[in-house]
Amino acid sequence: MTTATTLQIRSKGTLTLPIELRRKYGLEEGELITLIDLEDGSFLLTPGVTKVDRFGDRVAKAIADAGASVDDILTALDEERERYYQERYVQD
Repeated sequence: MTTATTLQIRSKGTLTLPIELRRKYGLEEGELITLIDLEDGSFLLTPGVTKVDRFGDRVAKAIADAGASVDDILTALDEERERYYQERYVQD
């Protein structure tokens, strides 16, 4: 069942989630909530960080741990794209 809750934007743009929602979803102070702009004047709030954000953070960490730069990654992608094209589409 869908329910609606009215929130007020306070100073510095802060919102307070009602205690019922915080308890229902196990949200505590400092928890992250993802806001998705649906582009029609509507927003969607989801508890936690989206899987895309989490995956992006893991990729960024792996890149940093490997000591790679953005240029290194782009070069590797170009090389892999060319290799794939040669293997799939170029006749010998």
